[in-house]
Amino acid sequence: MIGRIAFAILALAVLGSGYAQLKPGTGTFNGFELVDKSGNIRKPASYRDLYQFLGTYTVLDPKGDQMHVTYASPGTAEYYRKTGKFPDGSVLVKEVFGAEHAQLTTGDSHWATRTKVWFVKIKDSKHRFPQNTSWGDGWGWALFKSDAPDKQVATDYKKDCLGCHVPAKSTDWTYVEGFPVLHSK
Repeated sequence: MIGRIAFAILALAVLGSGYAQLKPGTGTFNGFELVDKSGNIRKPASYRDLYQFLGTYTVLDPKGDQMHVTYASPGTAEYYRKTGKFPDGSVLVKEVFGAEHAQLTTGDSHWATRTKVWFVKIKDSKHRFPQNTSWGDGWGWALFKSDAPDKQVATDYKKDCLGCHVPAKSTDWTYVEGFPVLHSK
C-alpha cells in the first residue's frame, strides 16, 4: 500500500512538472534563440511536440491542393488573447503539406501527405536586424524546403514572403481568422 502511494505521488510530481513546463502562458518568447548574430533563422526542433497548434487552412490549387498547419511557441496564444498582439520573440511555424482526397464513408475527405515547405516567422517589434533582408514589417521571415529542411532559402522577405501576406496586413501579416485558439475562450 505504501509503495502504491509513493508511486502515485511520484507520478503526480512528474506529470505536474511536465504540465508546468508546457502549459499555455508559460512561454518566454525566446524565438531569438533560433537566430544567429547576423539574423539568420533556424527552424525550431520538435515544434510539433513543444509548440501549440493554432489551426489549419486547406488551399485548393489546380497545381496541387495543400494543407497549411500552423504552430506557435508556448504562451503565444494566451498572450494574443489577452492583448490582441503577438509578443516580441514569439515564433510561428507553418508547415505546408501536399493533400490527397477520396470519397470515404464520411464524404469527400482530404488529408495531408508529405511536407512541402516550412515557413517560420519570429516577432521582432524592436527591428533588430535592419541590414538583413529576411527581417522587416515586425517579423523575421524564413522558408525551408523539404529537399533541404534545415537550409533557410528565402533571400528577401519582401520578394519571397510578404506578397502572400498582404491581405493579412491589418492583423500583423498573419491570417488570424484561421486560428481559433487566438480568439477569446
